[in-house]
Amino acid sequence: MTLADRLRDLSAARLLGIRRGIEKESLRAQASGALALTPHPAALGSPLTHPHITTDFSESQLELITGVHAGVEDCLAELTRIHQFVYRTLAAAGDERLWVGSMPCGLPTDETIPLGVYGSSNIGRAKSVYRMGLGQRYGRRMQTISGIHYNWSLPGLGNDEYFALIRNFRRHAFLLLQLFGASPAVCASFVAGRGHGLQTLSENTRHLPHATSLRMGRLGYQSEAQATLAISYNGMESYTDSLHDALTRPYPAYEKIGIRNLGGEYNQLATALLQIENEFYGTIRPKRTIHSGERPLHALRERGVEYVEVRCMDLDPFVPVGITADTMRFLDVFLLHCLLTDSPPDTPEEIAALGRNQHHTASHGREPGLRLERGGETVLLTDWAAELLQQCAPIAAALDDVHGGSAYADVVAAAQAGLGEPETLPSARVLSAMQRDFGGSYTAFIRAQSEQTRNRMLALPWSAEQQASFEAMARASVQKRRDIEAADSVDFESWRLAYLSEETLAPR
Repeated sequence: MTLADRLRDLSAARLLGIRRGIEKESLRAQASGALALTPHPAALGSPLTHPHITTDFSESQLELITGVHAGVEDCLAELTRIHQFVYRTLAAAGDERLWVGSMPCGLPTDETIPLGVYGSSNIGRAKSVYRMGLGQRYGRRMQTISGIHYNWSLPGLGNDEYFALIRNFRRHAFLLLQLFGASPAVCASFVAGRGHGLQTLSENTRHLPHATSLRMGRLGYQSEAQATLAISYNGMESYTDSLHDALTRPYPAYEKIGIRNLGGEYNQLATALLQIENEFYGTIRPKRTIHSGERPLHALRERGVEYVEVRCMDLDPFVPVGITADTMRFLDVFLLHCLLTDSPPDTPEEIAALGRNQHHTASHGREPGLRLERGGETVLLTDWAAELLQQCAPIAAALDDVHGGSAYADVVAAAQAGLGEPETLPSARVLSAMQRDFGGSYTAFIRAQSEQTRNRMLALPWSAEQQASFEAMARASVQKRRDIEAADSVDFESWRLAYLSEETLAPR
């Protein structure tokens, strides 16, 4: 079947049934541009149990989570409301603000970056020990990188269709880095003391002139250990078996670290290649909502893929909450394209080539004449991207037919224009603004954007009812955390061994 045939088979009801949600990470920063080292603000509630406000790796790194939405604008509106409460809470407590760039603000020494704290329950302690393990394995600086995850589903899809979508997404994700990458530069503190291959732009800034997303390149969420994994996305069985192996196979370098140090404190949750499922890095993940205490891999095996999590989107420093409605619409079109086009099985050779394509695009995407690998040959990035966007046009038209207007067609047209004028892409605009107005300083640019964003968010209308609702949510989350702590009946080590036992990964 052709793309056009598959598109015709998608009913209006199914297209209207697309659901999306957002998870957005941001560091808390001081006015100076340095990382805020204060604890997670108590007024925001418990990060263990709050439905919308938690922390990612660090106590200083907020993660804001929307619910599931049928409408793009509704999803963005909820994300904005969550931001408003956070900004107001930070303003009431002092002068902190959210850092609006994906690459971190001025960082202290690695061991000074605070790990997330989640209370005294076994699950809360496990979250902190897991983060200790990430720091031991990869360094804490890498974990302070922030991004936006876009969670997406279409009714009526089975596991095979979701995995076909994922395979094509991995093939074509370079297009998202090209169009929306916004991290071409970093603060020098991020790469201090290690090899990086970046060029000096100013005293405290390193960059690559044609980079799109250093966050998704070799300096970002990368792992030599995980590079040994050639995880296949050819179906549920091959994917879950590969992940099962990584979660249960001891890894010599991590065995040397050990579970505990000489003082009895925990270094990490496990000595396997992956401590838990979330440690596996990727541009996209198949996901399933888990039950309390359930392993994600078990949930996938037991009940199948529920949605996909897109993980390669940078924060857009030019917009208040890091993403626009138009970017979300483009992701809708792009994900449908990945679903509706032929998706042959992947191979270890293709998986390796896709990794190289990702690194080339992240570091050199806007370089004229850049070529990527496709089917054993090389092709111009711009030619491949133009071909994909042309195929996206009828998908956008179909979405506009059911939603009314031309918003989806407009975003594809804007992407085509950006491809032809790379100086208008976010990564180029970041470098241009830094050099034009901030002496080439990444920190000065993002600090100014963060201040501007803070002022804009605080100026938005905010009712007493909205404030009361979020305050009630915060109180409820604290009570829920206390209830979990009170319900624990075994010591942490017994809990850890039971949770990580191989039996918890297997389907019933």
